[in-house]
Amino acid sequence: MRREDLADADCGIAQALGVLGDWWTFLIVRDVAGGTTRFDALQRELGVSRRALTERLTALVEHGVLERRPYSQHPPRFDYLLTAKGEGLLPVLIALQDWGTRHLMGDGELTATADPTSAEARRVHDLIGRRLPEVVLPGPDGQPVALTDGDAWSVLYLFPGAYAPGTQGYPPGWADIPGARGCTLESTTYADRYADFQAAGARVWGISTQRPDQLADFAAYTRLPFPLLSDQDGRLAAGLLLPTFRAGGITRFKRLTLLVDPAAVVRAVQFPVTDPAGSVDEMLDVVREHRAA
Repeated sequence: MRREDLADADCGIAQALGVLGDWWTFLIVRDVAGGTTRFDALQRELGVSRRALTERLTALVEHGVLERRPYSQHPPRFDYLLTAKGEGLLPVLIALQDWGTRHLMGDGELTATADPTSAEARRVHDLIGRRLPEVVLPGPDGQPVALTDGDAWSVLYLFPGAYAPGTQGYPPGWADIPGARGCTLESTTYADRYADFQAAGARVWGISTQRPDQLADFAAYTRLPFPLLSDQDGRLAAGLLLPTFRAGGITRFKRLTLLVDPAAVVRAVQFPVTDPAGSVDEMLDVVREHRAA
């Protein structure tokens, strides 16, 4: 089938490939989701020719995947940003990342953790020094919370899933997935140390891909003194290419923690996290070290 025939195909996959027809286009969407939104920066990151990049950006704008927003009039310069249509591709990026990590770079095993020397671990630790993309996540009440809007240090601990008793709970076989267990213990340990984090000048956010109402039930059950945020649409996962796995029909974070400074720059990373409770005290020490520096 020729590419020009794809738009008329009665298949959603074929129609999508009519827009996202080559690997450069996927990588452009990946980098824009991660906060690289300007032409010269995209060219540096991707190593693609100016002509090829121009063609693909133009096509993505024409198809409504990206929008151009001017940041300079003389000369005219634009940021390229994901539209709502473009954000609909984020789960596709996450699924490709998960499949490639598990089946091409790994042995196919379903796991919620990683080896310290793995490509996943290297990718996560390379986040140090990088600014978070402008991501807004819903809190337990459904109201949006901007992770990059603040003047305090932030500890972001990302966990696979935690549920209050009596609600729709863990999927079958959860306990058999390496690294999946320990979310409740991790959260309650952060709650126990919350005053210490505040005294050290840092706020705490827990983040999961669960629905806001599920996180609200869990936070109320465990009486957490800090909010839990939902990345159910994959904005943070796709923006930072964070390690994920699938269980119970949804994409879930592998357990990791980020320390972010007031300028929204990642300053420290914990991954893999093999001791959910012990990692909390380790992160508290890291916060104190950075605040004292």
